[in-house]
Amino acid sequence: MAISSALSFLSDRKRPIVVSVFLFLLLSSLFLLFSPAPAALPFFSFPSSHLSSSSSSPIAATPPPLTPVSVPANASSPETPVDASGGSNAGATAPTRDAPQPDRSRSTPPAAVGVRGSAGTNGTSRGVSAGGDGAGAAAAAAAGVAVPSWEVCEVGKGVVAADYIPCLDNVKAVKALKSLRHMEHRERHCPTAPRPRCLVPLPTGYRSPLPWPRSRDMIWYNNVPHPKLVEYKKDQNWVRKSGNYFVFPGGGTQFKAGVTNYIRFIQQIMPNIEWGTHTRTVLDVGCGVASFGGYLLDRNVITMSVAPKDEHEAQIQFALERGIPALLAVIGTQKLPFPDNSFDVIHCARCRVHWYADGGKPLLELNRVLRPGGYYIWSATPVYRRGKRDEDDWNVMVTLTKSICWRTVVKSKDVNRIGVVIYQKPTSNSCYFERKQNEPPLCPSREGSHSPWYAPLDSCLLLPAVSSSGEGNSWPISWPERLNIKYSTISDNASTQFSQEKFDSDTKHWKDLVSEVYFNEFAVNWSTVRNVMDMNAGFGGFAASLIHKPLWVMNVVPFDHPEALPIIFNRGLIGVYHDWCESFNTYPRTYDLVHMSYLLQGLTNRCDIIEVAAEIDRILRPGKWFVLQDTEQVIRKMDPVLRSLHYRTAIVKQQFLVARKGFWRPYSAGSESR
Repeated sequence: MAISSALSFLSDRKRPIVVSVFLFLLLSSLFLLFSPAPAALPFFSFPSSHLSSSSSSPIAATPPPLTPVSVPANASSPETPVDASGGSNAGATAPTRDAPQPDRSRSTPPAAVGVRGSAGTNGTSRGVSAGGDGAGAAAAAAAGVAVPSWEVCEVGKGVVAADYIPCLDNVKAVKALKSLRHMEHRERHCPTAPRPRCLVPLPTGYRSPLPWPRSRDMIWYNNVPHPKLVEYKKDQNWVRKSGNYFVFPGGGTQFKAGVTNYIRFIQQIMPNIEWGTHTRTVLDVGCGVASFGGYLLDRNVITMSVAPKDEHEAQIQFALERGIPALLAVIGTQKLPFPDNSFDVIHCARCRVHWYADGGKPLLELNRVLRPGGYYIWSATPVYRRGKRDEDDWNVMVTLTKSICWRTVVKSKDVNRIGVVIYQKPTSNSCYFERKQNEPPLCPSREGSHSPWYAPLDSCLLLPAVSSSGEGNSWPISWPERLNIKYSTISDNASTQFSQEKFDSDTKHWKDLVSEVYFNEFAVNWSTVRNVMDMNAGFGGFAASLIHKPLWVMNVVPFDHPEALPIIFNRGLIGVYHDWCESFNTYPRTYDLVHMSYLLQGLTNRCDIIEVAAEIDRILRPGKWFVLQDTEQVIRKMDPVLRSLHYRTAIVKQQFLVARKGFWRPYSAGSESR
């Protein structure tokens, strides 16, 4: 009846306009019905074989041995490897998560998901947008996670939003300090109640960093657009601006003939230093743009370059953008986040630290972290100038170094008349007991944990552990053999609780897991990874498994976990203590891969998963990767949070969540999402 009526209607010649419209709509409908849907352009993809299920040899889901979170025995799923380039092997599987496609419209913000998030005391937020999609919202609800409407951080006066570090840029807390005499304003003052859960914006014109090793010599100007240091150090050849780049010639305050000649000079006057064999780990205090550490990498030396966030604008940011290990730190009133007796060498080239201040507390801190038998290299004007102030400083240092039993090994000048003095820390405790005056006094013996996390500087002299023969910690065997040795003969009391058997098992576990799964099944382009943050490092087995890659790993041991960090340093690796409910002492966008293994569940007993995700996002570079190994329950909670940030996510073997960060940022008034 309906068809007959329509035909009758069409035959009526009095309605030509209506007929034309009807025919147009009919033809349009037929065209849409039979046309293929346009293909999406994925930002992050896994092989199609991941969409089916099959079985093959299982990969054990053994967690790092030091983690307090237990792992169920059935946490693994047997599957066949898939190569990282996108090709697949027969029968390969890995369930993927629906991920939102890149937002290609700059006119309409994406729909909000869940509840609005708070940005914290000093990192307030602005804007009204959130990432994610309907599937992400459903997954979040099923996992019991309230995903916020992500917002851009608003920061205090004088802080660049794109460089925001919550614990170092807490303007309100710094203004409330009663004293700045001891660099208190450069220390950590973390926002609390609520903690930051906002997103740091990108600098205008930001682009993916240049690859290593090219990045050591030049970086994109727009990624770290701070030219102040160019002018401030223009006569010392630290850094120059050249077109769209910052260029690093390898100069420095003390490197008049270039840093390579300076490194060679130290080897000449102190042959026992044996860069890259006897000396593997170095702490460079007041590092500038970290050229010293950058060029020591050529000699198989890994350097922790540290400096405060001060008027030398963005020096640590420059270092990290160059691909050189670096950390924001200051010797003020609190200890450095490193274990006792850890570094083979400590270096200071005009680092502007008054080592003798407060009864010598800053130098006592260096003594704490320097390995017995290790060297302190001091290149500063008191060593070679003869003005009254320099001579007074030198005389004070002579008295102080003698009082802590440091031996002057060599004092010399290079061809440019730049002076260097090298001290050595004793390997036995006999000198400490033979001093005529007990000044500084010996520290009382310490029982149990003595983590330096938020601990005040010592005013006493810490004695290293000794064996029955009276010798202190013996020097590790040469690099690279030391990588697979827990410790030589004796280590500090905290690390002796770990057996060599556990250490060897952990090393093998990570070597097998990384080679079989991380390199073969993750859609990670390892050739573009220059640095890695391991958020729960354990013995450092994950870092050791990557040692043959042209990258370095920042091994982080949570402050409330067993103190395995001394073992990491004994292996010739570097790391720090940290609390992941707070921000890390690094600039935004400074790591290519952030790795977390069996940490999140215990961590979120103290802080919110949104806060942890915001900090991971702050650290991670756009276009780079976050890898989470954990239980399925934990993965289900983190996955929708990352998807709300427009990360591309995939679950591999039911125990790994692999996510890639995009360039998306929340909309805000007067700006667009990237």
